[in-house]
Amino acid sequence: MTASAELQQAIDSLKIRDVYLRGLDARCLGDFDPKYAPDLTELTIQQMHLVNQSQVVEIEGDRQLLRVFVRLGVRWMDSKDSSEEESIRALIEAEFITEYEMTKDLEKAAIDEFSLKNASYHVWPYWRELLSSQCSRMHLPRLILPTVQLAHNRHQKVEGSESASKVTEH
Repeated sequence: MTASAELQQAIDSLKIRDVYLRGLDARCLGDFDPKYAPDLTELTIQQMHLVNQSQVVEIEGDRQLLRVFVRLGVRWMDSKDSSEEESIRALIEAEFITEYEMTKDLEKAAIDEFSLKNASYHVWPYWRELLSSQCSRMHLPRLILPTVQLAHNRHQKVEGSESASKVTEH
């Protein structure tokens, strides 16, 4: 896969500064207790991955920082229940923020494409570790997510801009 001109410009202009957890919701619902549940293997697992928003903020005078908010989650569902809300037995959801120092100004299209296509790769190792350890702490079936490797986008042939869904900026 080759990078679009906007994505390549963002890759060249952003330096990762930080990845951190903004919020975490981990709980069992109702009377579900995974330590003693006889039917754990029958539960369905649903995953969530959402690039929620991006922000460009001023820091230290004239420098700018790109902040990308990524939400990830897993929930364990009992498909025997008719209503989706009632079928949720447990969930682990987290929101991470990745911060990048901007070495030069970027167009909104470049920021959106980078946020949608690259920021999650920086968050993924933190999410994998958090999910695995939280499952263990809660006596939920241990989930080991695969490692995700970023395709090498730098210095490849640049294609025309690809359309991508918009990142909501607040």
